[in-house]
Amino acid sequence: MHVPLWAWFAFLGGLLVLLSIDLLAHRKAHEIGFREAAWWSLLWVSLGIGFAGVVWAWQGPDAAGEYTAAWLLEKSLSVDNLFVFALIFSYFQVPRAYQHRVLFYGVLGALVLRFVFIAAGIALLEQFSFIIYVFGAFLIFTAVKMLRDDGVEMDPGKSRAVKALRRVMPVTDEYHGQRFVLRRAGRLTATPLLAVLVALETADVLFAVDSVPAALGVTNETFLVFTSNALAILGLRSLFFLLSGLLARFHHLATGLAFVLAFIGVKMLLTDVWHMPIALSLGVIAVALAVSVIWSLRTEPPSAQTPTDQSAAGSDRQDDADDADDADTAPEQPVRAQR
Repeated sequence: MHVPLWAWFAFLGGLLVLLSIDLLAHRKAHEIGFREAAWWSLLWVSLGIGFAGVVWAWQGPDAAGEYTAAWLLEKSLSVDNLFVFALIFSYFQVPRAYQHRVLFYGVLGALVLRFVFIAAGIALLEQFSFIIYVFGAFLIFTAVKMLRDDGVEMDPGKSRAVKALRRVMPVTDEYHGQRFVLRRAGRLTATPLLAVLVALETADVLFAVDSVPAALGVTNETFLVFTSNALAILGLRSLFFLLSGLLARFHHLATGLAFVLAFIGVKMLLTDVWHMPIALSLGVIAVALAVSVIWSLRTEPPSAQTPTDQSAAGSDRQDDADDADDADTAPEQPVRAQR
């Protein structure tokens, strides 16, 4: 797949325009209601699906299928990530009016980090062909771990990244509007909102560890992997506010995602034996995710979970960023996560 330089500039320019519009629309701090979140979610989903039509007209149905499968996969993994976002906001007691601003910059940083991860992953695949088997085995391991784990203690206040921030500069105990930093007695000081942003960016690095290899299992085209990731991530903010009260209802999503990750892992291990048609890959991913969502909606969440547990039930990838030092941004509230 040949992608001219102008196509990259056109896509990145479009991203900047969309981000600018989003930032201007939310320049004033306010709580994002269901109606507003629904309209923005519809916009981002329409752009994600619509771009598949652009790829179809430009590069043909196979490329469009690969993009769609990667976008659908990343979108689904993003829903799972929202559990951790809810946990971070709850722990640091972020006012709802400030949550969109910190998510905006979190997504901006995530776009840069994802591009770095994707470029590194594709470079490894091009230099060392056996890496595809490593990625495949890792995805299967991740899937098994998702299914076997009953829950782990996690506390965002113990994030190594937040701990490092406190070493660099003091952090205030109170929020100061939407400001991330301020100057006190001539010294640069961080607000808790910056600590939240650091925690979100750290979480995204951990999220990328399995989501990028999964996308590379669908397509090894840099342009398709990045565009699908970018257009899926851009809708994270509105999706969070849309589903914030319903996250606990998707209690079987982890099972569906585990199946999808295992499926892609097997696909990568069989890459030299059988080249799976993209239509089959897309169909399996779509059906698995649809079944997990319908299964979740038709069954009640585990009654043993408390509201705090439900807001935290998302991903154990954030647990890898925890250590034994307490944080003083907010009272310690360790909770449990399914993944």
